Amino acid sequence: MIKLGILSLALIVANAFAAPSPKAAGNGRIAKRGMSGNNDVIIQMFEWSWDSIALECTQFIGPAGYGYVQASPAQETITGTQWWTDYQPVSYTLTSKRGNRAQYQSMIQTCKSAGVGIIADTIFNHMTGQSSGTGIAGTQFTQYSYPPTYSADNFHYCGLEPGNTIVNYDNRLEVQTCQLDGLADLATNTTAVQKILAAYANDLISLGVEGLRLDAAKNIAASDIGNITSLINGSPYITQEVIWGADQPIQPSEYVYIGDVMEFRYTSALQSAFGGGGISSLQDLDNQGMSFVLLCWVPGTSANVFVADHDTERGGSSLNYNSPSNTYTLAHVFSLAHSYGTPTVLSSYQFSSYDDGAPNGGNGTCYGAGGVNGWLCQHRWSAIAGMVGFHNNVGTAALGDWVSPSSQQIAFGRGALGFVAINNEDSTWATTFTTSLPAGSYCDVISGPPTSSGTCAGASYTVASDGTFSATVATANAIALHTGALGTGSTSAVSFSETATTTYGENIFLTGSLEQLGSWDPANSIALSSSNYPVWETTVNLPLNTAFEYKFIRKETDGSIVWESDPNRNDTTSGSTQTLNDTWR
Repeated sequence: MIKLGILSLALIVANAFAAPSPKAAGNGRIAKRGMSGNNDVIIQMFEWSWDSIALECTQFIGPAGYGYVQASPAQETITGTQWWTDYQPVSYTLTSKRGNRAQYQSMIQTCKSAGVGIIADTIFNHMTGQSSGTGIAGTQFTQYSYPPTYSADNFHYCGLEPGNTIVNYDNRLEVQTCQLDGLADLATNTTAVQKILAAYANDLISLGVEGLRLDAAKNIAASDIGNITSLINGSPYITQEVIWGADQPIQPSEYVYIGDVMEFRYTSALQSAFGGGGISSLQDLDNQGMSFVLLCWVPGTSANVFVADHDTERGGSSLNYNSPSNTYTLAHVFSLAHSYGTPTVLSSYQFSSYDDGAPNGGNGTCYGAGGVNGWLCQHRWSAIAGMVGFHNNVGTAALGDWVSPSSQQIAFGRGALGFVAINNEDSTWATTFTTSLPAGSYCDVISGPPTSSGTCAGASYTVASDGTFSATVATANAIALHTGALGTGSTSAVSFSETATTTYGENIFLTGSLEQLGSWDPANSIALSSSNYPVWETTVNLPLNTAFEYKFIRKETDGSIVWESDPNRNDTTSGSTQTLNDTWR
């Protein structure tokens, strides 16, 4: 819980209630654009060229069920290979490192034909930090003079800190009128600047852009953004970068009447939970934070959530593709399975230093379930792509059937449409899950999608008439089933039954020759249930038509292990289910 002094708390209350209301004149919220059905997953295609985005929309993004691509800034910026040069605008000419206006419009139309909308990353807060130079399109500028658009009268000069640069984030006026990292701060409170920014947004919308990301929105008063967006044509989807800070006066809740808000506390919570803090804490995300409403997370209906973005993966404030133990992928599985927020998936590239710009000349390249030429193509990773279909299928169905036998193991359903189990432990999780799914055979979309022949490319699980199914979730892995991914099982649910007499504290485990049976490693052996003692039982999904060997072991109270006598038991999987009855020897 955050501890606040009385004065700080009073300032937050005063400032939050001073924020414009949805009914304030000139600040009416733009009606949030209705996403296309349930396909609302966004890919932030960071630093991708327009031509490569267009190609990927057709080849993978559209068919995979993604709804939107958030493209990098389209306007003219300063030159340079560093990624952050894209966030120092020079003009509103649509020429950038990624392509020109014609290529940008072609990308929009190509993606639209594939069922994918484009969200433009826009910069309303500032221009350059560079004192002078020539932009990518040839525009010459000096800081505070960007002909023919802006002159010195169009900028804030706060006078509160040396160099007018933000130092104190506890001062609302300083944050919203001083310079972010020395970048020339636009006077967004003036009618002239508001009209220019709205005209730029309308130009993008005229080309077919369906949404806007507002960079550094926290550094602009919510009332100023409200005035700008009131001049924008139509009802584009809007998401705003408002980074929450403890004990700071500017709150993300001030901006929700305008559009969605990027909820950075969600990103930090996933980093902490999957990094060891415990994922069992992630159940009720709409009620995170203090009971005091102004410090709670923004409502899920107004939250844009992400495991990582281009800033957090470099700054260490999120998981990233180098995170250990598959936590980065598991966090995406959770993000796409849970009901909180509109999810964004970052698709980026490998980097060795903070400044590194895009590889391969900015031409994003993917192959199969990953990337090539330095690109990561996270949106193609099998588990992430599989969960997009899950997310689309469950839609707004309520979260239920939550279980958490340990702090790092959770399973939950989304109505009667989907069920996911996530194991962030360093050991396997063998159990019988209770779901609200109808009876049938389901493909595990983490390990592979349904095939055109009606089978599953990966594992499959059979849900019984009572909604139960037995499974072993591998270490640092997950299982996800949904009613949009049915198929004839390519696995067999093998029920093992071992009659064994034990003393108090002793337990029976199963191991064997297949990975699903722990590959003969007692540390990865599967615990059997003693609910029908002296019969010990478990069910494991094994590859169909596959020969295997197995054996039971007894773990003693002192941690020692006793193996059954030789020879190994053996069998071959056949049919969707089968039962093996044995007695300890």
